[in-house]
Amino acid sequence: MSWKEKLGLVHIYTGNGKGKTTAALGLAVRMLGSGGRVIVLQFMKAPDVYGEQKKIKECGAVIESFGLPKFVHGKPEPEDIEAAKKALQRAREVVSSGEWDLVILDEICVALGFKMLGVEEVKELIENKAENTELVLTGRYCPEELFELADYVTEMREVKHPYQKGVLARRGVEF
Repeated sequence: MSWKEKLGLVHIYTGNGKGKTTAALGLAVRMLGSGGRVIVLQFMKAPDVYGEQKKIKECGAVIESFGLPKFVHGKPEPEDIEAAKKALQRAREVVSSGEWDLVILDEICVALGFKMLGVEEVKELIENKAENTELVLTGRYCPEELFELADYVTEMREVKHPYQKGVLARRGVEF
């Protein structure tokens, strides 16, 4: 049995603490270093804004960003919901294809938290995952209903953060 035949588990990285995307991308680097194929679909992040987007491509991963160049605050606009639905449709294709060893759905849990996607839609996506595809879901607000479908659930807990002292997001650290 090859090492790739042992893949196929589901990971969730959630919580209010920093490091969810960072943990997922660390796993991506590990998979790439082992010769695996990796794709990252970003639900709430616009293309060419975040530091990881260029570098993860250089490492050999595919990254597709579906977010708009603005933050969603409060109630999402119709175009935010449309972007999330496009990302979900692409995720369905990618997750079920069997073409990828690791699929990261970055910030999909935030899209769920803002009610841009339905929990049942994401459950269905997980249930239709190709057998040997490792799947990672990231983002705050992950509904606990998804925990039962996951093999790994990691909650990042914020204990202290510079934002509490008024320090805004910094390039290279938070984005």
